[in-house]
Amino acid sequence: MNENVGKDFEELGVKRWLINQLITLGIKTPTPIQKGCIPNILSGQDCIGAAKTGSGKTFAFALPILQNLAEDPYGIFALVLTPTHELAYQIADQFLILGQPLKLRVCIVTGGSDQLEESLKLAKRPHIVVAMPGRLADHISGCDTFSLKKIKYLVLDEADRLFSESFTGDLETIFEALPKKRQNLLFSATITEDVKESKVLPLNKDNLSTWCDTDTTLTVSTLDQRYVVCPAYARDVYLVQTLRKYREGAPSSHVIVFTDTKKECQVLSMMLADIGMDNVCLHGFMRQKERVSALAQFRSNLKCTLIATNVAARGLDIPSVDLVVNHKLPLEPKEYIHRVGRTARAGRSGMAISIITPYDILRLGEIEDQIKTKLSEYKIDDDEAVRVFTTVSVSRRTQEAAIDDTEFETRQRNYRRKRWMMAGVDPDLMEEGLEEMKRKRVKAAKKAKLEKIKKIQADMKEKEENTEVGSQEEEDIDRTIKTGIKKVNKKLMKKDDRFKDVIGKMSKIKRKAENIKEKSVEGNVKKKKKPGVK
Repeated sequence: MNENVGKDFEELGVKRWLINQLITLGIKTPTPIQKGCIPNILSGQDCIGAAKTGSGKTFAFALPILQNLAEDPYGIFALVLTPTHELAYQIADQFLILGQPLKLRVCIVTGGSDQLEESLKLAKRPHIVVAMPGRLADHISGCDTFSLKKIKYLVLDEADRLFSESFTGDLETIFEALPKKRQNLLFSATITEDVKESKVLPLNKDNLSTWCDTDTTLTVSTLDQRYVVCPAYARDVYLVQTLRKYREGAPSSHVIVFTDTKKECQVLSMMLADIGMDNVCLHGFMRQKERVSALAQFRSNLKCTLIATNVAARGLDIPSVDLVVNHKLPLEPKEYIHRVGRTARAGRSGMAISIITPYDILRLGEIEDQIKTKLSEYKIDDDEAVRVFTTVSVSRRTQEAAIDDTEFETRQRNYRRKRWMMAGVDPDLMEEGLEEMKRKRVKAAKKAKLEKIKKIQADMKEKEENTEVGSQEEEDIDRTIKTGIKKVNKKLMKKDDRFKDVIGKMSKIKRKAENIKEKSVEGNVKKKKKPGVK
């Protein structure tokens, strides 16, 4: 072996046995985030690392952890927290590959398997625990067969997501069970002020290193970012046509389609399968075995299309993904960044296409401002789209009717109540408190949204017609928001050359779709008439 191979890793302080493991994986030089973080972690500092998805963040913390573990092996040595099942399994796999010479023991704690089985694995003192906060907090609250009091490293991967409100209670439970003296390593594609100044996990600023990617663009240059504009009622039709057009040139390419809810994900998957477009889906209400199976089929080319919620947006590393499609734009620009980061990874090229409607122009502008890139059009033949309108619409309605809404709602409610009972609190009281909190949150969000629209309208020098927000009834706020967004989007379309002809295009598509619908109805009526009857 050439002695110079791995020299860059040696200069960072990485030991030869780990370098040899990297070489077997085809990794010969460190990425920028690895260069920026590994020496500081090895020197004992807390670390915040921020870089684009696909930049090698996992190895940036796994390499120093394994190197120090080899010098003083014991369990449980490190705890890695992550927001999704899929990312937990992926991180565990990468630790196992690097740690083969150590006969590394890794325990995954995500709630996808039997809790007793997880407890038994934790009791065997694995070297590394990779966990989702909710299930680990359950173990800490209800089990005394293991201890986290000797861990040396706490890693928060996708830290910005973990510091969101939904994880706060679980994180507090976990952090109370950890030793005060430890290294805290926080990594994500986007680092927010909540991460830097978290009250849940105060960092030692006197012994803290922060590394951020110097490239201010949040999406890679090898990513071709496009949009398809369509009427709101025809979003599914244009999704189908986008996939078909792309498949004409790349029939076996890997494609990820993102949408916003678990139910929508399931319906889309069923609808596409019904019209002959094979796929697998991935969302939070699927059992762990189903989720693992779906990803395995996708990775192995058995199914080349994956329909997913944001559970697949964070950290999922499938280098062969060529196309990401946003069936609906995410609410936050940073979620767009995470989604499209599933393609064009590690220097590869890729494409991201977002299906947008005239009501999405404001949201698109916010994303473009964040990524400092203007999306260009991915042209779809409108006539072709109109021709399949009836087929897609009928399939959509059929699949929606087959989905039991109450099943989705009941699963979520039962999971919450089980967690509360295990924590020793009254689930009925918690349910009431949750509903009240939701009402307050929705009300605050609506007010904030209305203020935002007012500000945009004022910036556009439009006349304000709304009264003070505090004096409006909730129904008025809903109506005012809807009207305001419509006006703002219309104004933005007129100002943007890309969309100046959109309104005329939408009207034309609607007329064609109505004509085809009328012909279809007439054809069905003729078929039902008995022979000889006029």
